[in-house]
Amino acid sequence: MARFSQKYYLNRHVRTHTNGKPYSCHICNAHFSQIYNLNSHFRTHTNEKPFSCDTCGKEFFYKSHLKVHFRSHTNEKPFSCDTCGKKFSYKCHLKVHFRLHTNEKPFSCDICGKKFSDKSHLKVHFRTHTNEKPFSCDICGKAFSHKSDLTVHYRAHTDEKPYSCNECQKEFSRKDELNIHFSVHTNEKPYSCEKCNKQFSQRCNLIVHIRTHTNEKPFSCEVCNKQFSQKGSLNEHFRSHTNEKPYSCEVCCKKFSRKSNLNDHYRIHTNEKPYSCDVCNKQFSQKNSLKVHFRIHTKEKPFSCDICGKEFADKSHLKEHFRIHTKEKPFSCDTCGKKFSEKSSLKVHFRTHTNEKPFSCDVCGKEFAHKISLKSHFRTHTNEKLFSCDVCGKEFSHNSDLRVHFRTHTNEKPFSCDTCGKEFSRKNSLSRHFRTHTNEKPFSCDTCGKAFSHKGDLTVHFRIHTNEKPYSCDTCGKKFSRTNDLKVHNRSHTNEKPFSCETCGKKYAYKIQLTIHLRSHTNEKPFSCDTCGKKFSDKSHLKMHFRTHTNEKPFSCDICGKAFSHKSGLTVHYRAHTGEKPFSCDICGKAFSRKGPLNAHFRIHTNPKSFSCVVCNKQFSQKCNLYNHVHKHEN
Repeated sequence: MARFSQKYYLNRHVRTHTNGKPYSCHICNAHFSQIYNLNSHFRTHTNEKPFSCDTCGKEFFYKSHLKVHFRSHTNEKPFSCDTCGKKFSYKCHLKVHFRLHTNEKPFSCDICGKKFSDKSHLKVHFRTHTNEKPFSCDICGKAFSHKSDLTVHYRAHTDEKPYSCNECQKEFSRKDELNIHFSVHTNEKPYSCEKCNKQFSQRCNLIVHIRTHTNEKPFSCEVCNKQFSQKGSLNEHFRSHTNEKPYSCEVCCKKFSRKSNLNDHYRIHTNEKPYSCDVCNKQFSQKNSLKVHFRIHTKEKPFSCDICGKEFADKSHLKEHFRIHTKEKPFSCDTCGKKFSEKSSLKVHFRTHTNEKPFSCDVCGKEFAHKISLKSHFRTHTNEKLFSCDVCGKEFSHNSDLRVHFRTHTNEKPFSCDTCGKEFSRKNSLSRHFRTHTNEKPFSCDTCGKAFSHKGDLTVHFRIHTNEKPYSCDTCGKKFSRTNDLKVHNRSHTNEKPFSCETCGKKYAYKIQLTIHLRSHTNEKPFSCDTCGKKFSDKSHLKMHFRTHTNEKPFSCDICGKAFSHKSGLTVHYRAHTGEKPFSCDICGKAFSRKGPLNAHFRIHTNPKSFSCVVCNKQFSQKCNLYNHVHKHEN
């Protein structure tokens, strides 16, 4: 039997048996067993807070709440877990924590049945069903289902970062961000996956990782029903429907839907590259870029195409490649309507309208519209060749060049024209070819207005106005405006003739020469004169012939002013001033300014008379002598 020293305590004790609550609130009719409990409760209606903190001034309804709050200043944690020793400021927190060890989850959702160890967690979870968002921002009006989310969000406006790292003093707006960051210093990873033994510094990361094994995607989009394994991914995805971009760059004001994208973008301004490759020390501004780059060393290609089996090191590259099969072009230019399969291609294309060249070379100052073009150009200064062919050992400065080169071994031509079916080994070759059907010439010269279907042709053409010849021969110093002209010229020193005729075996230094020569076997003459109908096997010959109708003589001598319709005529004429005779006879050494007279002279030594008169059968070693002789018969 319980005994009490005073009647007051006896009466209070009796109420525990009778459940007596004689004291009621006249406002809300709540009942209490003690009058001081009623008085404390009444303050919730009057908003009276008589207990204030001496340290920060915060006020409370109850003295017990002040006592508990004060521990946030003293960091006092009087309640400790008997199992793991972890300490807490509040007894209720210890009680909730202990359920981690017992796996007890006494609170369950009436709608979906999900269970929770903490009643407050159930309350917060229930809002996912009701879509209730009772907490709204006073500044921007954005609403949240959790008060803590509003608190964190508000710091985006105030730029408040109350949590700082003791090791490096870096500041954070959220405590969990600080905890995540701190693991960088301790390298502590207490949570491990039972399936693959991968370790994590945070329990939430482990939970998300486990879903890669179970393929669980508990978060779905209300608009398109797409499912996600992480709530953050759902939130980011949802912005693709609302077009919301809450994160803006302080330097250029560019906006982003994801904070991580803003962080990556900001490194463009700071030029910060915190991620470096352990193999080659190359640095990157994004962690994912390092991850993709590292596969160059491991030759790992984990993403493969279901249709053709082609493998890729980067998932985005597989996605872009897949559009080759589907012919999907979801990105279109607002200016000209042209469509692209890749967003980056649209962005690059748009610079043809704005003439923007944001990337400049630190060595020579040359500007480029594409970052990859700058990167490629820079290797002309360093002569760096990172990529080599496994078949022939040829080295390349760019991986794309190696890929294109490799198709010369496999004869692969993955790009085909929808109009004529012609196949190409390179995508840009297909794009250039397609303009032959559309007659599109998007590149025009600012000086003379001439338009071109290829940007490279415009670049080469513009050198006519600037007289720029950036490519010089290492042997003789002769300069050229085009790299291909230099390549072709070099064969005059090496006597290389890589193109041979399959019919007669004759070899040529240039492919176009072989093409023209082949027409001598087929008698093909695809170029005809609009004025007189005469046909030619070579377009340049038609061009020269046409000047006989127009009497155009565009090539004039700098010394005497005499004009010529052909450049070769000017070249030969110019030797009359310089006395140059580059063609000499191997037998007697006599020199000539033209090759034709040398050939005629050479017959004096060999005595062949291949030209004969049809009237009297007299033979001649030169065609011109035969013509003069025939006129005697006519006269």
